[in-house]
Amino acid sequence: MKRKIKEYLLITVGMIMVAIGLYFFLMPGKLAIGGANGLAMVINHWVPFISVGTLMIIINIVLFIIAFLVIGTNFGVKTIYASLGTSVMVSLFEKAVPIYEPIVGDIILQLISGVFISAIGMGIVFNQNASTGGTDIIAKILNMFFGIGLGKAVMFSDIVITIGAGFAFGPELGMYALLGIIINSVVIDSTIEGMNLSKAVSIVSEHSEGIKDYIIYELERGATIYEAKGAYTDHKKDVIVTVVDRKDFIKLKNHIKSIDKNAFVTVSNIYEVLGDGFMDIED
Repeated sequence: MKRKIKEYLLITVGMIMVAIGLYFFLMPGKLAIGGANGLAMVINHWVPFISVGTLMIIINIVLFIIAFLVIGTNFGVKTIYASLGTSVMVSLFEKAVPIYEPIVGDIILQLISGVFISAIGMGIVFNQNASTGGTDIIAKILNMFFGIGLGKAVMFSDIVITIGAGFAFGPELGMYALLGIIINSVVIDSTIEGMNLSKAVSIVSEHSEGIKDYIIYELERGATIYEAKGAYTDHKKDVIVTVVDRKDFIKLKNHIKSIDKNAFVTVSNIYEVLGDGFMDIED
C-alpha cells in the first residue's frame, strides 16, 4: 500500500509538471512538440471551437484502449490517472489563468523552459510504469517490444505531429518543435536514469563480517560473498558484492571507513536494477 501511495504521489507531481510546461510555455508559443497535447494543438488550430484540453481527453480515450490491450491493466490504470489528470489540469489552467500571448518574448527560452519542465515530469511518470497518455503510450509499446529508450521512443512517435505543426503554424515553428522533441528525448532519458541510479559495490576487507552485517541488518539489503585469493599476498579474503541506492552508498562508505581504512572498494553506476527491493521485474 505504501508503495502504491508513493507511485501515485510521484505520478501526480509528474503530471502537474507536464501541465505547467505545456500551458505556460509551449501552448502560448504554438510549440507542438508531439504527444496528445501537440496533436490537440494542431487540431485546435483548424477546429478552434474545441479547446485543447477537450481534444486531449478525446485523443487519450482512443489510446487508453490500446494501452489496456497491448501493455496491460497496471500500466493502463495509472496512465488513465496521469493522462486525464494532465488534461484536467490544462483545462483548469485555461479557465483560471487565461493566457492570450506568450509570457516571455524569446521563443527559444519558451521552448527550452517548457520542454525541460514537461520532460522531467514525463520522466517521473514513465519511471512509475505509467505515461501521460497520447503518443507516450506508443512510445511505451516501442520500448516494451523493441527495447528502444523511452526518450528516443517518444521522439520517434512525435515526429509526425511535429510535421503537422509545421503545416499548421509555419515551418519556423515546426523546426522549433523538432528541436523541442530532441531536447525532450534527452531530458526524459536523463530523468529516468537519474531516478534509477544505483551503485554496485565490491568490497575486499579483513573485516568482511562487520561489513556484511551492516549491509544486511542496517541497510536491509542483500549481498553476495565470494572467496578470493590475493595475487600478490597469496592470502585468502572475502569479496562482498552488493547493490545499493545513492543514499545507502554514502552510509556504507562511511561504515567501511570507520572499521577498515585499508579496505579495497570498487564502485560502478547501475541505471536499472530489477528484483526485490528495487524495481519490479514485471514493470
